[in-house]
Amino acid sequence: MDYRQYLAERIHVDGVSTDEVASLIAVPPDPAMGDYALPCFRFAKALRKSPVAIAQELAASIAPDGTIAEVTAVNGYLNFKVNKAGLAKDVLARISREGERYGASDLGAGRVVCIDYSSVNIAKPFHIGHLSTTVIGGALYRIFNFLGFRAVGINHLGDYGTQFGKLIAAYKKWGNREEVEKGGIHAINDLYVRFNNEADEQMQAEAREYFRLIESGDREANELFDWFKSLTLAYVQTIYDRLHITFDSYAGERFYTDKMAPVVEELREKGLLKESEGAQIVDLEPYGMPPCLILRSDGASLYATRDLAAAIYRHDTYHFYKCLYVVAYQQNLHFRQVFKVLELMGKEWAKDLVHVAYGMVSLEDGAMSTRKGKVVWLEDVLSRCVEKARAVLEEKNPDLENKEKVAELVGVGAVAFGALCNNKIKDITFSYDRALNFDGETSVYLQYTCARASSVLAKAEAEGIAVDEAPDLAPCDAEAELIKQLALFPETVVQAAEKYEPSLISRFCLDTAKLFNKFYLECKILQAEGDVRSFRLALTKATLTTLKNGLGLLGIGVPEKM
Repeated sequence: MDYRQYLAERIHVDGVSTDEVASLIAVPPDPAMGDYALPCFRFAKALRKSPVAIAQELAASIAPDGTIAEVTAVNGYLNFKVNKAGLAKDVLARISREGERYGASDLGAGRVVCIDYSSVNIAKPFHIGHLSTTVIGGALYRIFNFLGFRAVGINHLGDYGTQFGKLIAAYKKWGNREEVEKGGIHAINDLYVRFNNEADEQMQAEAREYFRLIESGDREANELFDWFKSLTLAYVQTIYDRLHITFDSYAGERFYTDKMAPVVEELREKGLLKESEGAQIVDLEPYGMPPCLILRSDGASLYATRDLAAAIYRHDTYHFYKCLYVVAYQQNLHFRQVFKVLELMGKEWAKDLVHVAYGMVSLEDGAMSTRKGKVVWLEDVLSRCVEKARAVLEEKNPDLENKEKVAELVGVGAVAFGALCNNKIKDITFSYDRALNFDGETSVYLQYTCARASSVLAKAEAEGIAVDEAPDLAPCDAEAELIKQLALFPETVVQAAEKYEPSLISRFCLDTAKLFNKFYLECKILQAEGDVRSFRLALTKATLTTLKNGLGLLGIGVPEKM
């Protein structure tokens, strides 16, 4: 049952629709206030009454029934307590019925959401700075798909620029095909670093010539470029596999090379292009922004030009409902400029472009040694966290089966959750010890809670106790709190999509785990008898299902045992 809708249909406010009332009904922070509450302040001006008087009149007009147990008016709020037994029956039956689809919907049916995330640079390290865009984008991709949208994951590759001329020059001078094949991205990066450290003017000139050859379609230069690209993508795919990340398109900067000229021409035709010190710009001073650079004085394109072409291509190709750019907050001005230029070009869909900004990630352990000097490779962070997870598991459960697999789930999950557990705009300092704390607000705590629930259900099965539909019982306080929490999952998923904020699901999972562990400690489960035991087993299974669904949306695996 949709309790908000049920309550809204019984609340009659002149001039306010049922849907608007439903959107205002919230879960109060203090359970003592009730299960749901409607703030009446929004109606005061229209009704010319105080919120207190409105709440009192509404409370007097609504009689308790089989669903509503109590209605009260407190300080301008209309508070409801629902029938606990009815709530338990509805929620547990729905979770049992929907299983892995609990929380899913067809909200986005027929609509496309493009999500630009990760966007790795060809022939460059996949470093810790790529973590947030990759896991936040991956989570949004899964969330929108879960809600019935067609999510299109786009890896806008950094595969264009003069650095590729430098790389070919370095390979020609110092490279060995067999060594590069064997060393992959690390060998490629070594060549690039060496070029920057040792190249003289002659090599710099050679690099410029190789870049010109790539641009002009030279076969050998492009074969080398394609080889470097394939080695890079093979490498980053190993990281994506560990993080459960997928894409539908790898159309990067180079893909838009032949799509920029029409954009520049359209800007010129619409009188938006101006010359400034030899460069071509769009003046955005009237909108409180510096000019958007379109072409350099030498005619070379810039990032903005490619992003304009990419946005137009994506709209023409996918006809998106929204197009999200999961990029660090330092690029805020860039996207404001690009979106404004598209608006000035008359693209009414520019309003559907969203910069999903996030904060920076750094390591608490700044002394961590890396193979590449100051660059912290993401694979090193993942591997170190898995190694530490293995040591923790060895200490806590030396006889654990599949320890390597569990350590991988725990270690990789801890790194991903580090970028998903707080509001995305916050800067993060990642600590291995904090991330692997079984008692903290961590993915490890969530995985351990799931393992605890799995253990209860496995013991029940071993004892021949069936976990069936929950019998009709009035839950105790610990059970009722947990059930109310489980009921919030579907709307939490919707809110995470609407706010582009996966951390709402992280917070939901942490709150759910705390309530489950409270229930686990206060209520006997297997030791209970009859209907009480059946009810508690059904609640345990429902909690496990919901937590798995939430963690699945975050891309975090759940081991059965820890």
